[in-house]
Amino acid sequence: MAWRGVTAERRGRSSTWRQRLLAAVQQRLHQVMPPDPWLEPWLPQLQAHSAGLPVLEIGCGSGDDTAALAAAGLPVVAFDLSPEAVAAARQRVPQARIGCQDLRDAFPLGSGAAGAVVASLSLHYFPWDETEALAARIHAVLRPGGLLLCRFNSTEDTHFGAHGHPAIEDNFYDVRGERKRFFDAAAIDRLFARGWQRLSTRHAVTRKYGLPKALWEVALLRDGSPVAEGEAPR
Repeated sequence: MAWRGVTAERRGRSSTWRQRLLAAVQQRLHQVMPPDPWLEPWLPQLQAHSAGLPVLEIGCGSGDDTAALAAAGLPVVAFDLSPEAVAAARQRVPQARIGCQDLRDAFPLGSGAAGAVVASLSLHYFPWDETEALAARIHAVLRPGGLLLCRFNSTEDTHFGAHGHPAIEDNFYDVRGERKRFFDAAAIDRLFARGWQRLSTRHAVTRKYGLPKALWEVALLRDGSPVAEGEAPR
């Protein structure tokens, strides 16, 4: 059945062509989009607090932060919901372990197995009770003393949906068919009220996405006490 071999060969060529096209698109995006080197000041802290354990990256996208972590010599386990982004990240950072999954599914690392967690603009898609449960799961996957670095949409993020859209909950909107949560300082305090030692909370603006995007950058250490899902005060 020679046609089977021909079909397999064509599929292989098609897959190779898609991979090359994806790589070219990603390279062009990296050329035209302004850099966002927000992780650089934190790399020494990540190296110190991860204690040789992997860094879990939640929502890695096409691998910008994954590449920065790997270049610093950190072992990275990452995932994203988008198959296209995962394919790009795998090609860009082949030494990292990168999967495709919903972040509400079980993390690819077990309890206490992550030395650090990085979550840049990936934790804002859910109702408040699910957001609390996610924070508790991040606490559980970190080793005691492990570092969490995360960034959240700010309530001042007017260019990307903070105002003028149908409200689902307080500061949680349907932004043209996509659910997005926006955080103020009080919401950050509520989310990390128990089980964490706060190192830094900073309001910032990035131009990575063209228009100015307002966000919160938060750094925390996991303390030794477990936090049950839903335990944070409401």
